[in-house]
Amino acid sequence: MRTLTNLSALLLFASVLAKGQDEDFSKVQMKVTKVAGNVYMLEGAGGNIGASVGEDGIVVVDDQYAPLAEKIQAALKSISDKPIRFIINTHYHEDHTGGNLYFQKQAPIIAHDNVRKRLEKGGDAGNGSSVHFEAKPQPAGALPILTFDHDVTVHLNGEDIRALYFPAGHTDGDCIIFFPKSNVVHMGDDFGTYGFPFIDIDSGGSINGMINAVATVIAQLPPDVKVIPGHGPVSTVDDMRAYVKMLKETREAVQTALKQGKTFEEMKRAGILDPWKKFAGDFITEDAYLETLYNSLTGQKNGKFIPHN
Repeated sequence: MRTLTNLSALLLFASVLAKGQDEDFSKVQMKVTKVAGNVYMLEGAGGNIGASVGEDGIVVVDDQYAPLAEKIQAALKSISDKPIRFIINTHYHEDHTGGNLYFQKQAPIIAHDNVRKRLEKGGDAGNGSSVHFEAKPQPAGALPILTFDHDVTVHLNGEDIRALYFPAGHTDGDCIIFFPKSNVVHMGDDFGTYGFPFIDIDSGGSINGMINAVATVIAQLPPDVKVIPGHGPVSTVDDMRAYVKMLKETREAVQTALKQGKTFEEMKRAGILDPWKKFAGDFITEDAYLETLYNSLTGQKNGKFIPHN
């Protein structure tokens, strides 16, 4: 599995933690990659954008940060002059939804019910401990106007584009997008290539839900499918298998320590995640991921109850 933190992931987390105010988006260049069939991936700052492009128009998956909207528009224009028909949000975080206000003037946004609720309400986001930021309430024009509680299918460009809800993974509003004819899947932030994952426990995410989402999707995918991760380069099913293997092993390590009656501090001092230290990054360090696992498995903030939004 690729474990190097790429520029997109670094920009994402730097921007989120700084609330997007200090990032110089003028320097961001959009990169367009044809993935397979009629599906493209756009990279800039924040989450990877997917785009189904054909005679019927363009279906966009996620739209990064608001200051990048015109650059995203130009990148799409470089692929096709067809209009945007729909935008799908994989979850509510700003690095995936910041362009909503701009793009919904052109086409309706589709998302899970919980994405609309969290964009409208705002609130705390984080791993229940050291990783924390504030999600600000968004204006009405940025809220998805088409929502679903389980799944939805968009029939365009000869493709049955399926958005399936996976509860309590990265957040409580995650959807994973399938492009079956093109043989592509967009995983949102349930799968990324930057190492230990960010699980937004404060927004209803959990390690068990993330493992279930990735494992379930793997079982449904053909072996040669192209995978668009939430962050990082186009990936494979084998990359996803290595990722879920790490998730399961690290979860088991913490579960075993909990059964032995160890406290969070005792686990930290013992370095129980040291065997997987290669997955540690600047944002989700080994200690931050241990916090995530402990908090997710116990419902406590390093030993104290976590109130969810």
